[in-house]
Amino acid sequence: MQRKTKWIIGGALAGALLIGGIGGVAAEQAGNTDGDDRPLTGEQYDRATKAALEETKGGKVTDTETGDDGAAYGVEVLLDDGRQVEVNLDQNYKVTNTEADDDSNEADDDRDDTEPDDD
Repeated sequence: MQRKTKWIIGGALAGALLIGGIGGVAAEQAGNTDGDDRPLTGEQYDRATKAALEETKGGKVTDTETGDDGAAYGVEVLLDDGRQVEVNLDQNYKVTNTEADDDSNEADDDRDDTEPDDD
């Protein structure tokens, strides 16, 4: 194969890989309208955690995220009694609902509760 042809093919392949990578990232971001579990920061964090703790009347914030379950913001709170709840907020930091946090028991679900064999 001629040197010029190799350069053209190599450039075309590199371009295709680059465009494919950029397109994949753009598609992922565009299709991710429900957030990507990014933690809240700055004023969003301050306002969302304040609203959540007012709703739960205390507790400890254990996690925050953007756009979870159709809400603009989600704040997970560990209550004084040991329960974990998620407080969902709209874009104006108004509580839309509070529910038991299903994620808090994921580690327990993966645990093998069978007795070891003594054989």
